[in-house]
Amino acid sequence: MSTKVVDRAPLTFYERTYLPAILGGLKVTAKHFADTVFKGNSVTMQYPEERWVVPEGYRGAPYLVKDQDGATKCVSCQLCEFVCPPKAIRITPPGADGLTADRKNAEKMPKEFEINMLRCIFCGMCQEVCPEEAIFLQKDYSITGENRESMIFNKEKLLKLGGTHAGIQKWKNKLEEAQAQETFPVDAQ
Repeated sequence: MSTKVVDRAPLTFYERTYLPAILGGLKVTAKHFADTVFKGNSVTMQYPEERWVVPEGYRGAPYLVKDQDGATKCVSCQLCEFVCPPKAIRITPPGADGLTADRKNAEKMPKEFEINMLRCIFCGMCQEVCPEEAIFLQKDYSITGENRESMIFNKEKLLKLGGTHAGIQKWKNKLEEAQAQETFPVDAQ
């Protein structure tokens, strides 16, 4: 396989002085200046008084949510922890003598749940994989902290920021459905 050499046209003296690029930039600056002074159209956003309108489909920071009854939806399955590419999520399961779940039809809830927001890349894989719909990406783009420790969000902080999500409660009637099912006798031969 041979290499093809492409001849480039030499730059003119005018192009070598970078005047076209400088004049193009000054033209944009002059246009914004004129729009601001004469028309009152400002291109500068006065943050934080003016907030950016977040577009649909924006993936912000992940937070835990509660159901309509105020119960924690997370059941410590650890799927989000396993699927997280930068390993920003850390879940400590309750163990044999741990806390029981604070809602019916759930076996367990996490003892500890942490998300390192400095490590999180806001990919949304944790939200996609969650079978309980307990973790959602909010439209939050202004996450600040004074030090590294304050950027590791624990379960209480994640639940407070996530709030209540009126989503599907797929386990709500499972106990009644299971009890209503017909039992089949098993022949021991």
